[in-house]
Amino acid sequence: MNSERNFFLNRIKSVKYAAKGFWILITSEKSIIAQVIIGIIMTIIGFLMNISATEWLFQITAIAIVLVAESLNTAIEKMADFIHPDYNTKIGFIKDISAGAAFFAAIFAVIIGLIIYIPKFI
Repeated sequence: MNSERNFFLNRIKSVKYAAKGFWILITSEKSIIAQVIIGIIMTIIGFLMNISATEWLFQITAIAIVLVAESLNTAIEKMADFIHPDYNTKIGFIKDISAGAAFFAAIFAVIIGLIIYIPKFI
């Protein structure tokens, strides 16, 4: 019984730490704040354009993937800066690759947006 209680308490702590990280990201990281604003704008446009349920699924997935990629990019950059605060070409390479992953997500989100919205204007 005690191990079950500890398991439950540990899950609650995990959610607390995750919520703290979420709050830090959306209140202090400019790239995340920008992506959240874009996500909100696209959500408003989705309502205004009355997109279908399937289009909503793709749009929400695209927004989520961009936010996750940006969050992971931020974590990798922070860790790299902590490990090696001074400029280092290898650390810079790692940070560039991490940023590239977020860029991939953004490119595909734009493509999804174009697929959803271009037909509505034609």
